[in-house]
Amino acid sequence: MNVVNRDRDLDRAALPEPMRRDVRLLGDVLGEVIRDSDPKAGPELLADVEQLRHAVIDARQEHADGDPAYDPAHDPAGKQIADLVASWDLDRAEQVARAFTVYFHLANLAEEHQRIRFVRERDVGGEPVRESLAAAVAEISREAGRDQLAELLGRLRVHLVLTAHPTEARRRAVVAVLRRINELLGQLNDPRTGATDHDEARRGLRENVDLLWRTSQLRVKAMDPIDEVRTVMAAFDETLFRVVPVVYRELDRALAASDGPVHGAEPVPAYLRFGSWVGADRDGNPFVTAQVTRETATIQADHILRALENATTRIGRALTLHEATTPPPARLRRALTAASAAHPELLAEISARSPQEPYRTYLLYAAQRIAATRVRHADLAYPGPGEFLADLRLVQQALAEAGASRQASGELQQLIWQAETFGFHLAGLEVRQHSQVHARALAELRAAGPPDLEHEGEWSDQTAEVLATFRAVAWVQDRYGVDACRRYVVSFTRSADDIAAVYELASYAAHGGPIPVLDVVPLFESAADLANAPAVMTGMVALPPVAERLAATGRQLEAMLGYSDSAKELGPASATLRLYDAQARLSEWAAARGIRLTLFHGRGGALGRGGGPAGRAVLAQAPGSVGGSFKVTEQGEVIFARYGQQAIAKRHLEQVTHAVLLASSPRIAERAASAAASFRTVAERIDVAARAAFRRLVEADGFADWFARISPLGEIGGLRIGSRPAKRGLSPGGPGGGPDGAPGGGQQAPAMDLADLRAIPWVFAWSQTRVNLPGWFGLGSGLAAIEADPDGTGVLRRAYREWPLFGVLLDNAEMSLAKTDRPIAVRYLALGGRDDLTGLVLAEYDLTKRLVLAVTGHDRLLADRPVLSRAVALRDPYVDALSYLQLRALAALRGPVEPGDREQLERLLLLTVNGVAAGLQNTG
Repeated sequence: MNVVNRDRDLDRAALPEPMRRDVRLLGDVLGEVIRDSDPKAGPELLADVEQLRHAVIDARQEHADGDPAYDPAHDPAGKQIADLVASWDLDRAEQVARAFTVYFHLANLAEEHQRIRFVRERDVGGEPVRESLAAAVAEISREAGRDQLAELLGRLRVHLVLTAHPTEARRRAVVAVLRRINELLGQLNDPRTGATDHDEARRGLRENVDLLWRTSQLRVKAMDPIDEVRTVMAAFDETLFRVVPVVYRELDRALAASDGPVHGAEPVPAYLRFGSWVGADRDGNPFVTAQVTRETATIQADHILRALENATTRIGRALTLHEATTPPPARLRRALTAASAAHPELLAEISARSPQEPYRTYLLYAAQRIAATRVRHADLAYPGPGEFLADLRLVQQALAEAGASRQASGELQQLIWQAETFGFHLAGLEVRQHSQVHARALAELRAAGPPDLEHEGEWSDQTAEVLATFRAVAWVQDRYGVDACRRYVVSFTRSADDIAAVYELASYAAHGGPIPVLDVVPLFESAADLANAPAVMTGMVALPPVAERLAATGRQLEAMLGYSDSAKELGPASATLRLYDAQARLSEWAAARGIRLTLFHGRGGALGRGGGPAGRAVLAQAPGSVGGSFKVTEQGEVIFARYGQQAIAKRHLEQVTHAVLLASSPRIAERAASAAASFRTVAERIDVAARAAFRRLVEADGFADWFARISPLGEIGGLRIGSRPAKRGLSPGGPGGGPDGAPGGGQQAPAMDLADLRAIPWVFAWSQTRVNLPGWFGLGSGLAAIEADPDGTGVLRRAYREWPLFGVLLDNAEMSLAKTDRPIAVRYLALGGRDDLTGLVLAEYDLTKRLVLAVTGHDRLLADRPVLSRAVALRDPYVDALSYLQLRALAALRGPVEPGDREQLERLLLLTVNGVAAGLQNTG
């Protein structure tokens, strides 16, 4: 057995016993379900699944993972697996693929439960948990003092923007079943569960695993934008609304434990805010219309108002303080009198159910007003969240004055935090559109002369929709408030003219009437745009509408940085370094002008799109670029990975806040600035060499067609995992691609234009091939440029230790390399028939792996992260099984196909794509 596989076996052996128990339980139940699914065929199917399972596990012992000498032609174990998979008819192959896919869904649940156990086990009191709010408060208090901490908390803002980027491959029906299985597994793991309840939970587990097995893993119809909105609402309903006050309470507790509260008796400020692109991001997505945006705002408002109504009612009913034990202050009595005068019948009804309970009466009255707001009963409705908060604070202050401070600071305070965080709109909708779309619409409108109603029906469909979008923004603001939809993101901003175009279009749409309040956010994505960003911002602030907004907001401004497209253009190493440089220059630009600039980070979930551990990413930002405020996208499968479970969501929000607080402290900023200056020349040389290697590959003749042949890129659209097409397709005819936005499919894997291909299918397709190229390619060449110097390796090791950005760059690449499987990848690369391109990819992989290990000092990938290493080691053999099945389908589809087999081969391919995504826990 080789050393790498021996270490992998040790990782598997070190699997925590509770997780091992859960995986075994869920696997056994799945085996029972498969066996019992059909009296005759079930046992035979289970036997085939087990035969493949044992074969891929045994094959892992036969070759070193990443051995440069590996040759599929001399791999008897691999040939045996390929022959086994080829021996099955397509029906059986599909059933086996479904079995492994369902297994991964169940294994992911077991892993989530272990994460929750791990979080709870570390929280034992005494020393603060690493990367917790308590740890941040303690460190800043110790190093900067309480005054600095108070000032920092006063400007703290963490803004998380949910997007519908199509990277969640699971159907909602599958997610719903998994949620029930998750609850049942929790009951089985709870030591308080009695024998009868335990047996019932086991029965329910079998029932729901059986349902999961019988539920199609593939969508029959494509998602539309409203489906995506409702999917995201599940995260709000199940997790976000509940966990937000828990996080604030944790910060309150940390401050109280650290030599008394910073703000005296004042609760911590509600520093979390949520935004959403779901139902508002129309860049390259023709299915997001003005009507969709209006409907989205309505759905969001309905969810938050129902949640506030239910919470206010529940808390109100519990406030049974009698007026004799807790006499109400005069202010509350006056408020009750005014409410009774305005709505005598309602107050009489509430008072009859709450006699001599003034606090309860007033809060239940507030609940009725929230209900009226939801159904738009103008006479009783609140004009906005400010008035609702005023009522809540009135009751809170009355309780405090009457001596009931525990009631004032208890659940009522949590409701106040929820109302402050979510308002009446839940999340601010952020419209996004491409600058070219604006330019075409504006050219058409200008050619027609001054704005008027006469030409309204003469515009092209695209221009008419652009104008309708601005009217939809005005409608949302009028109904739900300015904060419900005021940000407008311009993709591929190249000059201040792209910003001015938005305001001019808004003027055309208004027909001389009031223009909606707009905070236009430039999005810089390409290398040229990142380099030119400060100059664009200078031109932007000179625009009268922007200057007006600066004055109104206390000189606050936003600029967005796109990680996905920059990484696709430059490669991961160069994109990371240039984004860092852009952050530093924009921060200096803002400081010189007294502007409070928030950098909005458009990070994907995958490492190839700027993903990775969120806390470390924040600490690696350029000095001065955080300053107490951090805004980032939460995309696709990341939403449910981070916000599917309350304990995990709380931990994630704590980690991000911890990092924002520390990154905003002068000591951290100074250290990062010093390291960046010390290694600036090193970074520049790495950038040049890494970019050259990346561009040499992607600009090679025939690369795009080769990529389409070796990967399921052309078929990914068949998963129907989102409403957005895979290509922007900015031609006047609308988005290109297949019926579901895929680039197309079929035998020849048609010619591709990589420039128009979105970053998500680019990353998704590479992950399916087990190459994970977007996460590491080019880095090895960049490191080699420094290694060649005298003491070059020593310089790189110092940069790794001292410069947070460089450390994160290498650690993320190491994670991506660990998820790369060279022997399987070789089989995919061979499908393209281009030994030259295959050689480039494998040589860069070998170089990158060697140098990453040399710089980090690790003897193997993930040597210092046993938990992640265990997860990869546990999954790899089972992902291999799906990869062999996918290779069979992919190879067949790239050759002559019998007419009757194509549909079934495509279904097998898509099922394996779904399964590999679940196994790797990564799509795009």
